[in-house]
Amino acid sequence: MQLVFSDAQFWEDFLPLTFTRPVAEMRCGILTFTERWQKLLDTQEISFITEDFLQEKFKHPHPKESLFIVPNFLPTKSVLDQIKNLKLGDALVYENELLVAKVNMEDFSLNQIEKMTDIHEELLFFRQPTDLFSFNEKAIDFDYELLTKGKVSQELSKTSGFLGNIDDLFIEEGASVEFSTLNTKSGKIYIGKNAEVMEGCHLRGPIALCEESKFNLGAKVYGATTIGPHSKVGGEVNNIVIFGYSNKGHDGFVGNSVIGEWCNLGADTNSSNLKNNYATVKLWNYRSKRFLDTGLQFAGLIMGDHSKTAINTQLNTGTIVGVAANIFKIGFPPNLVENFSWGGMKGDEKFKLEKAYEVAEKAMARRKVPFADAERNILKYIYNEF
Repeated sequence: MQLVFSDAQFWEDFLPLTFTRPVAEMRCGILTFTERWQKLLDTQEISFITEDFLQEKFKHPHPKESLFIVPNFLPTKSVLDQIKNLKLGDALVYENELLVAKVNMEDFSLNQIEKMTDIHEELLFFRQPTDLFSFNEKAIDFDYELLTKGKVSQELSKTSGFLGNIDDLFIEEGASVEFSTLNTKSGKIYIGKNAEVMEGCHLRGPIALCEESKFNLGAKVYGATTIGPHSKVGGEVNNIVIFGYSNKGHDGFVGNSVIGEWCNLGADTNSSNLKNNYATVKLWNYRSKRFLDTGLQFAGLIMGDHSKTAINTQLNTGTIVGVAANIFKIGFPPNLVENFSWGGMKGDEKFKLEKAYEVAEKAMARRKVPFADAERNILKYIYNEF
C-alpha cells in the first residue's frame, strides 16, 4: 500500500524546519514521522504532497490506491486499527481536520470520500516547532516500544554505571558505551546502531542517540533529548531534538531546542532557554509574520538546515535561525536570523548563493552524502523567494 504524506495546512507552521523538507520528514522521538508510519503500516512505498519546490526531491504519488495521511500525530492502538481497516472512500477526521483517507491517486480528489468518521480519542498532534521538544518524551516512549519489541539489547559494558530499570535501556548492534553513567529512572534510553557514547558521559533519560551518532567525551545529557543519525554532541544539552547530520561537538549549553540537518554549532555556543524575568517565550511565526507567545517558559533555539554559529556565539531565549545562515558577529543576534544571513545581525548582507553551495557540498561530503541537483534547487528557491 502506498502511503501519501500530505503537508495539508501545516507546512508553514513548522518553518524554518520545513523550508527544506515536508512535514513528514521531521524527526521527533527516535524516528521521523515518515519512518514511524512505514513501520506502523508495514510498507516502504511512500510519496509526498508538498510544496512545488520540494517535489523534485520528495517524489509525487503514483496513480494507485493509497492511504492519504496527515502525518504529524501519534496514533493510539484503536486509531491505528481504524486506519488499517479503512476501505476505499473512507476517511478519519480529528477536530474537524481530515487525518487519513483511503483514496485512488489516479484521479485524486477528496470528493472521492464517501464516509467520514470522527475520532473522539485525544491524539498527540504536533502543530508547531516547539511541540517537537515538548512532546519528545512521549514520542521516545512510543518509538522505543515500536523498535525494541521482540528484540534483545546488547549488554551494557561493566565499565559504565547504571541506575533504573534495565528494561528501559536498549543498545543496538554495533553501539559502544564505555565508562559513562546512564540513568533510566526518569525515562528510557535508546542507543542506535553503531552509535558511540564516549568516556565520561552522563545520560539521564529519556534519550535517543540514533544510528552512527556520538556523545563526545564528558557530555552531560538531560532528557527528553533526541540526537538524529550521523551527529556529534558534546557539552550540556537538555530537551533538544537534532534531526540528523549536525554537530554540537564542544562545550556550551543548548536546551529546549530543535536543530535541523547539516548545522554546526561552534565551540562554546550557548543558547538561553529561560528569560531573566521568567516570562513566557515569544517566537517568530512565519505564517503571521510576527512574534507570538508560545505559552512556554522554556524555549531556546529553532534552527533551519545548513546554518552555522562561530565559537562563543550567544543566542537569546526564543531565537529562530533560518536556512544556511552563518552567525559570527560579536553580540547577541536578534531573535530572528534570516535565511542566508552572512553575520547573523539584522540587515547583514546575504551569504552568496554559490558560496552556500560550496559549504553544503563540503559538509555533506564528510558524511558521504552527495549534494544533488535537487538539494541545490531547493536552496536556490529559498534564497530567491524567502
